[in-house]
Amino acid sequence: MQISLDLAENDYDPMEFVEAAQFAEKLGFKRLWIGDHFMPWIDSGNWSSFAWSMVPVCLDRTTSVQVSPYVTTPIGARYHPAIIAQAVATLDNMYPGRCLLCVGSGEAMNESNFLPNGWPEWQERMDRLVEGMDLIRSLLKNTEYFDFIGKYFKMKKVRLFTRPKTNQKIYVSAIGPKAAYLAGRYGDGLITLSSNNSMERFEKVILPAFNKGQQEAGKDSNKAEKILSLFYTFEDKENFVKSMKQSGGMPHITKNAFNEPDPRKLEENGKALNREQLVDSTFFCKNWDELADVIDMVDRMGFTSVAIFTGANKKSISEVAKNLLPRYQT
Repeated sequence: MQISLDLAENDYDPMEFVEAAQFAEKLGFKRLWIGDHFMPWIDSGNWSSFAWSMVPVCLDRTTSVQVSPYVTTPIGARYHPAIIAQAVATLDNMYPGRCLLCVGSGEAMNESNFLPNGWPEWQERMDRLVEGMDLIRSLLKNTEYFDFIGKYFKMKKVRLFTRPKTNQKIYVSAIGPKAAYLAGRYGDGLITLSSNNSMERFEKVILPAFNKGQQEAGKDSNKAEKILSLFYTFEDKENFVKSMKQSGGMPHITKNAFNEPDPRKLEENGKALNREQLVDSTFFCKNWDELADVIDMVDRMGFTSVAIFTGANKKSISEVAKNLLPRYQT
């Protein structure tokens, strides 16, 4: 079980993320994530810095920690998959094995303004993602010119000239069972959120769907990384609900969250979540020992890594390092 940190992309000046990455590496963390958003989940987040600008600076000012976008969206909106292939190949050439490629189908707040025909339905977004992953792999693998003729992406006589130095795996973000199955079938690892599924659903639906996709693609699901963004709090339920409603709630668990383009509306919807919705999205722990019990539980379920949200807050990073790293990393 690996403990990684979600530094997000808002609430702080861009250079504070670089300083946070340096600080986290000194404390012993091996993997850090930086959110890849054009606009934040909530309007009051104030910042939404560009992950692909911050990640290479973080890599250059550290020595061994992995720093990666969490997650990028190569569906032909903000990013053409060929550009993502070139970006990750270049970073891997410069910092071998230190930038993971993590992809997802995206959110309207980040992608809809970059698509000429509006925000597509979920199935088209997933089809675009799967095809985009195929193109990325073709570019990373082929050393000679090749043609790629897909439904959404067409390229002729292309190749990457700056080559990656390690074998780039593709980790896929998935929340529901259909996406988890596609993540298993077409991806090399899974990223998911504890706020959007119960532990029972993970155990009986989401992980089996991912494993089924892996097996049908001839992969060993036991060797695949399964990363869980773990939502927890040390507050009691009443104080937690109050603070969530004051700060913008949890917009990503609201109905139609991935189809709403306006962060102001997302923040309103997050604040409008009822007590039950907020409580069901979060693990309530009295102390670090109880949080470790939760981590041990998801470990037994088959997850290989948990991402703990700290933002670029050095105090939070220090507390996680002190209380969790000795238990899970040597």
